[in-house]
Amino acid sequence: MKVSLIVLTYNWPAALDRVLASVAAQTRLPDEVVVADDGSGEPTRTVVERWAATCPCPLRHVWQEDMGFRAARCRNRGIAASRGDYVILIDGDMLLHPAFVADHLMLAERGFFLQGGRLKATAAETARLLAGRRPVFAPWLAADFHAFDGTNRHYAFHAPLLARWKARQRRGGRVMSCNMSFWRDDLLRVNGFDERMEGYGAEDRELAARLGNAGVRRRQLKWAALAVHLEHASRAQPDVDDMSLPNNRLFRDTVEQHITRCERGIDTHLAEFARAASAE
Repeated sequence: MKVSLIVLTYNWPAALDRVLASVAAQTRLPDEVVVADDGSGEPTRTVVERWAATCPCPLRHVWQEDMGFRAARCRNRGIAASRGDYVILIDGDMLLHPAFVADHLMLAERGFFLQGGRLKATAAETARLLAGRRPVFAPWLAADFHAFDGTNRHYAFHAPLLARWKARQRRGGRVMSCNMSFWRDDLLRVNGFDERMEGYGAEDRELAARLGNAGVRRRQLKWAALAVHLEHASRAQPDVDDMSLPNNRLFRDTVEQHITRCERGIDTHLAEFARAASAE
């Protein structure tokens, strides 16, 4: 099975550099890395080109014009450009445990997609990590363990046997595209992310809802696929669950109407990257 790791980034080259360093240190390397870039400037391109020359696995840069927050479209382009059977999504502010890729593959199973979490580093810990220090994957990590969208302290260490047990329990937790994985053909079947969703929020929950409507179930990753999230200012709305927000209304429609496939999705990019692959 070939696995593609897709890294979403936007104008934070220092963080991307540290993320790619953690990718290069994986015990099970991905078969390719695709940096899906939502319109970053030249410093990010420089980082990607440097890592493409030294990374122990193939690394490609898929860029789109900066026209505001278009994470759904950017991830779709990354997925369309990928060539693996299995796709792991991370954000460009996530420093990975050395077994991150191996953990996703350990728990990959047909009929399911996987949802991991994030250990939310404090500002001081983020500065330490950006200076080149190694992340700590332990309950004493300097992190905000009370954040609603962060991993709890008692899950902040690597325990594969516990992870196998937990993944088969009743699903729970929040859907977050910063740490998810899927069979590529499942993503194609539901047409990937809904590109009508622009601006922050809900594109990941909406995709998860369509996958669920199509019979693909979600499994939670605890004690596995650990990643430290670098602290930064968020573009999230004060209440991300406010159902009057446009993206949340689309999400509600998907749930209530049992939609399985979006109209504006990944299929608009497949031909472009098929041509690119055939030209290589």
